Amino acid sequence: MFEIVLNVLLVLTSVMLVVLILLHRGKGGGLSSMFGGAVSSQLSGSSVVEKNLNRLTVIVGFVWAVCIVALGILLKV
Repeated sequence: MFEIVLNVLLVLTSVMLVVLILLHRGKGGGLSSMFGGAVSSQLSGSSVVEKNLNRLTVIVGFVWAVCIVALGILLKV
């Protein structure tokens, strides 16, 4: 049962990581500018938007890593 929950959580966090990484601004503006991120970053300051996006990406990445380690330990036994 716990293995199924970890697998589902791993898939969800993997998809979220892909989306969050694509939303980051690169040299060309990234996908965030396509969805209106450039307008809001110009109005409210890009530092706040980027910091929140960075924090969310790190949190989701940490949950993803914990799922990987937990699944490795579960399947090893």
